[in-house]
Amino acid sequence: MTALSSEPTTRSKPSIGLVVLLGSMAALGAVTIDLYLPSLPEVAEDLDTTHAATQLTITGVLVGSAVGQLIVGPLSDAFGRRRPALVGFAVYIVACLLCTIAPNLPALVAFRVLAGVGASAGAVIGMAVIRDLFVGPAAARLQSRLVLVIGVAPLFAPTVGGFIAAHTGWRPVLGLLVLAGLGVGFAVWKSLPETRKELCDTADQARHELEAAPIVPERSRRVLRTFAGYGALVRDARFLALAAMPGLGLAAIMAYVSTSVFVLQDGFGLSGTGFAVYFALNGTALIGGTQINAALVERFGSATLLRVGVACAFVFGALLSVVLFSGTDQLVLFAVPLYFLLLSLGLIMPNAVALALEPYGDSAGAAAALVTALQSGIGGLVGVLVGVLGGDEHAMGYVIAAGVVLNVALLASVWTSIRPRPAVKA
Repeated sequence: MTALSSEPTTRSKPSIGLVVLLGSMAALGAVTIDLYLPSLPEVAEDLDTTHAATQLTITGVLVGSAVGQLIVGPLSDAFGRRRPALVGFAVYIVACLLCTIAPNLPALVAFRVLAGVGASAGAVIGMAVIRDLFVGPAAARLQSRLVLVIGVAPLFAPTVGGFIAAHTGWRPVLGLLVLAGLGVGFAVWKSLPETRKELCDTADQARHELEAAPIVPERSRRVLRTFAGYGALVRDARFLALAAMPGLGLAAIMAYVSTSVFVLQDGFGLSGTGFAVYFALNGTALIGGTQINAALVERFGSATLLRVGVACAFVFGALLSVVLFSGTDQLVLFAVPLYFLLLSLGLIMPNAVALALEPYGDSAGAAAALVTALQSGIGGLVGVLVGVLGGDEHAMGYVIAAGVVLNVALLASVWTSIRPRPAVKA
């Protein structure tokens, strides 16, 4: 096997195959939520529980993902990217199989947490692979391109999941996730290169390093060192601020997603089909924002675009919150600021991630894990908070307002440490 370059670069361009593979790995967590989302009312009826309680099956995926990422990230620094990814997808497949036979809500929530743990491997290892190979605007651009792949899930998953649930029930929807896990796991086994620089010299060297009995103590020390790397990360205020910003962006998305079925169908009177179409339309906003970012980041730099994104998110988030608290029944007043808020998040999330990871090439797995764990953890807490606040449009408004304000505060805290690049002349 030909060795990949161990040094990240801003010049090389990723292949389409690599973009699709990493995007599919990262998208599995989103598919786990979005495919199942239209089934929530049926789950509540079938398992004899409340609509608010069924949201725990969404929150469980995010909580499991947050925990799993903190484990997978350092392990991928110690043992390479491939093996932890394959183990993670195996866990995911087993968990989704168990979900299909869950007898009650507590069991379903537990198995969904386990599915989140397994799916976490895709998100964190995909991000670490990007950092292994790219830095600077090239990394931000690739992060943006990945969202183009990841964004296909919100466009089609609710429609597919709603159709299956309507004709066969909610359990076959979870069975379809088993097939998705098998497909992604097979693609990783066949195509994911080993990009961890200490392990990618040759296949024989990597195999010897990982399998030779005399190096077991060294392997243990390596694992301990990689987990100890979290200490440096949590002491880096700049890293934590940038890492939390995508999480707050996800909080706004989850506040919308976790209440969307009930707000849009009960509050605005959309049919099941209308909900799926509207949900897909909003998926184009996040995709569009990231593709605008990919087109502009080389010219203006991640710092400038991050600042623009945070400012726009604050304006449209504030407008949306006012609309939600007003109790209007006019869908357009809700739809327009929400669309532009999601568009703004497409500028925030990839640039904040690229800036956060840039100084941490030697511990990219742990750094990526902490970034993605913060995203999932904040998203999971938001799911609980939305339920506590009533799971309605007011809950959505509170969470979105808090998220955009906190992002402004975090940006202010790192303002002097992220220097905008001068514009590139055409």
